[in-house]
Amino acid sequence: MDIARIIKELSQKYPGRKIIKNNKENTTEIICEIEPGFAIAVIDKSEPHFHKKTTEVYEVIKGEISIYKDKRGYKLKKGRKLTIKPKEIHYAIGNETWVKVYSEPAWTPKDHILK
Repeated sequence: MDIARIIKELSQKYPGRKIIKNNKENTTEIICEIEPGFAIAVIDKSEPHFHKKTTEVYEVIKGEISIYKDKRGYKLKKGRKLTIKPKEIHYAIGNETWVKVYSEPAWTPKDHILK
């Protein structure tokens, strides 16, 4: 993952928005919080996790991604969506895949439980 290029592109497209790397040592996912309940994620691999309250909808906007939820795999191409309900353990594998992520209620670190 070309971290510097992705952060630069996100910063240009969404100036002033918070950008989060999932791991500073080995970044495999970068999230740009656009507004509460809406983010852009650029994913090589996300960590398996679940949410107690949040429902998420992933929509691929660039590339392809494999999303695994509750041990079942889904392959999504540009324009495709997948809903992830509370308590469904999930993770994603892509190749600098850009995904719109809608969260209801809005995502919080407290509701992001690593598995």
